This record gives sequence, structure tokens and C-alpha cells, in this order.
Amino acid sequence: MYEEHRSLLVPGAVLWRAAGAGGAAVLPDGCMDLLWVDGRLLVAGPDTGPHRAGEVAGSAFAGLRLAPGTAPALLGVPARELRDRRVELADLWPGPEVRRLAERIASYGDPCAGLERLALARAALSGPPDPLAAEAAARLGAGEAVAAVAAAVGLGERQLHRRSLDAFGYGPRTLGRVLRLQRALALARRGLPQAEVAHRAGYADQAHYTREVRALAGTTPGAYCAASAANSETPQPSGSSTTA
Repeated sequence: MYEEHRSLLVPGAVLWRAAGAGGAAVLPDGCMDLLWVDGRLLVAGPDTGPHRAGEVAGSAFAGLRLAPGTAPALLGVPARELRDRRVELADLWPGPEVRRLAERIASYGDPCAGLERLALARAALSGPPDPLAAEAAARLGAGEAVAAVAAAVGLGERQLHRRSLDAFGYGPRTLGRVLRLQRALALARRGLPQAEVAHRAGYADQAHYTREVRALAGTTPGAYCAASAANSETPQPSGSSTTA
């Protein structure tokens, strides 16, 4: 079982809960997650490829999925240090503080509400995320070329790459590929023909689309669609949930 809804308190974030991790792969989406797993607090870093959903053991999961570029300010850690990792929050913050926060979250009837409050309290201390990151992510998500994004935010491409490593965990080209993949998979779940998905998502052709799905998702578009059709639950995001 899996369900999600947008946070009303944390801008751009999504709250989700799941019973068990399942066995399908977690696909990259450019996001980072703050996780509550059987009473433990963890962080799921930005992914560059598929991760096995069961790599974090647990029977009950709740999460706050943070929009691309927003987690580093909240966590106080550059995203590049967490790329393709799942770590205990106590590895990033002082252990006594994490234990206190875990106890507070456990006092809520819904751990999602506790994660929201944790994020709000932390944001009040850390300040807002880098506004440049939000603009860059929005432009890359819309399919703009890296050179155009760099020009729009007033940086050289090398400067944008350095800022992106800290904000997203990888460079703008990789983030663009990840966000394009998510656009394509959303279209595929609507049942559109693969050639149309490739065109509308911004791939050069259907073969390009297939190669990128293999590279980033570890599957084929056909297999992904078949798995999605067989699963009546909402497709699940990075660090929290599965493809089907």
C-alpha cells in the first residue's frame, strides 16, 4: 500500500506513507527524502539510477519528499555528499538531537505530520534554499538546454555545474535527463504510444528514449508500462517508493 499528498506547510514537498518497501526499483526523480522507518530517521539522497526498494529494511515507512534543490539548506549537507546513498540522520546531525526529534515524531499520531513540523523548524533555523536552484530546476524540468539555463540564471556553465552539484547532487545535464525521464514516464503511464512519449518528452527519437530509460531506470519502456498497468497503486518516488 502506498499513498501520497502534497504538503500544505513545506513548499514543493510531498508527504507519503507506505506499508513495506516492496521489491520493485526506486527510480531517480531529482528529489531527496526525509524518511521515518519504524521509528528511525533517515535521508535518501538524490539518485542517478534505480535503487532496490528493500535496501532500507522496515515494515512501515513515512516520508517527506523535498523538491529538487531544497534539501541541502534544510539538512546542512551538500547534495553531492548524499548522491545514491541512504543514511541515518544521526550520521549528519548530532545523535542526541536526532533521538529527541525521533521521540517527538513518535508522539504524533501521524509521522508525516511530525516530519512536516521537523522540516518547518529546521527551515526556520537554516533559512530558505538557494533561489537559483529552484529556477534552474524549473527550466531544466521544462526541457531547456543547459547553456540556456546558465544564461538565464546569470552563470557560466562551469559555475552552474558547481552550484548544481551542491544543490541537486549532480550536474545540470544529469538533472535534466532525470527530469525528462520523469516527464516521459508520466506520459507512458497515461497509455500514450512510445513514439509519442519520446516526442513529447523531448527525446531525439524512440530509440533515444529507450536508451535513456534503460540507463536511468534499469528497464525498458514496455516493461515499465506493463508493471505500472499491473499495479493499481500510485507510482512511487525517489527514496520512498517503487516504480510499480
